[in-house]
Amino acid sequence: MATHNELGIEGEKLAVNHLKSKGYEVLETNYRFQKAEVDIIAQKNDTLAVVEVKTRTSDHFGNPEEFVNKKKINLLVKAIDNYVNDNDLDVEVRFDIIAILMQKSDVTINHIEDAFYHF
Repeated sequence: MATHNELGIEGEKLAVNHLKSKGYEVLETNYRFQKAEVDIIAQKNDTLAVVEVKTRTSDHFGNPEEFVNKKKINLLVKAIDNYVNDNDLDVEVRFDIIAILMQKSDVTINHIEDAFYHF
């Protein structure tokens, strides 16, 4: 497996643990719908958190959260709309980013709630 894939998997594990430690129930990981993949779907109270995880080893080219583009956002919105309808959920939906920077032995986790507005 390519190193960047291993880094992404490790980042998603860290993100899941972070969410659980904050009282979220993780409902799905790597949920797929058409061309979209939602890294994590979690719930806390009446809020469904749709979480995109971005993991990097350096911020040389920018912070991890800066790599979520408009195309990805639109795919996430379409996927979560399907998820909410299929599961007949009555919840508020929020789009979060968990940005993880893994530099040598230093790991920084930045959970950005309401990271973007769906268009």
